[in-house]
Amino acid sequence: MKITALVENKSEGRTIPKHGLSLYIETQKHKILFDSMNYSLLSNGKRIRGCLFLFILEMFKVDYLQYLEIMNIDLSEVDTVVISHGHMDHGGALKRFLQVNGKARIYVQRTAFEPHYSKFLFLKVNVGLDAELKSNPQIVLTEGDYQIDEELSLFTVSRRDKCYSGANDALYNKSGKDDFLHEQNLLIRDKKTVLITGCGHTGIVNIMEKAAAFSPQVCIGGFHLFNPLTKKTEPVSLLNNIAQELQKYDGILFYTCHCTGTEAYQFLARQLPDVGYLSCGKSIDI
Repeated sequence: MKITALVENKSEGRTIPKHGLSLYIETQKHKILFDSMNYSLLSNGKRIRGCLFLFILEMFKVDYLQYLEIMNIDLSEVDTVVISHGHMDHGGALKRFLQVNGKARIYVQRTAFEPHYSKFLFLKVNVGLDAELKSNPQIVLTEGDYQIDEELSLFTVSRRDKCYSGANDALYNKSGKDDFLHEQNLLIRDKKTVLITGCGHTGIVNIMEKAAAFSPQVCIGGFHLFNPLTKKTEPVSLLNNIAQELQKYDGILFYTCHCTGTEAYQFLARQLPDVGYLSCGKSIDI
């Protein structure tokens, strides 16, 4: 299995660091796109309203396909897409993907297409997916845990009681504070069993407790320990609690990225024996 970070907050080589996540995964049976980049890489002509910061990003957007040419990625070959949750920094370029790939099955939790917002000071910003795409025939709407085939499965996490990040407090759905039931995680059973998370909004500790039944040997994804609006990392006390919980999973290799943040990653790397960082442009063979 080969996993390449197409979009991530940090960069290696000629790639462009962007806030968001997109992974290209090649297994024995599949070519998978896990998440589809973010709003600043869209090329759909839509202006994001309500926030000057996002408007500025829109002015400097880069075409999705031109960007991937740098990395020799052909999206037309992708057969499976997983959108981890209903935020545009993970599914914002889905419309652009559909323009070049008419065959891939795209797995999205049904509630991911509902409105989602971020609140900061007096601003309320729409951070949700394009709801018009919900009816596209390539979209497979999932509800809770879902088995794709013998190699791929998805699962959600309803509990948020352990080591829950305060960075989630700025995120809302149509009813109030987000419950993140629209977030799904991917399990890949290849030569090794690999767990892929998007942001880990429900908490990496809670996610790992459910995933433990499948005995993953590698865990890759964001842990949501950094708030991109306030630029603040979660308190050391929380980071320490997370490190202590993850120490229970002896032998698992963790690759963190995206919303974990550099400071939190460096802390966890000092506390845990097997923690790496998967930055944009980097590939790992598993």
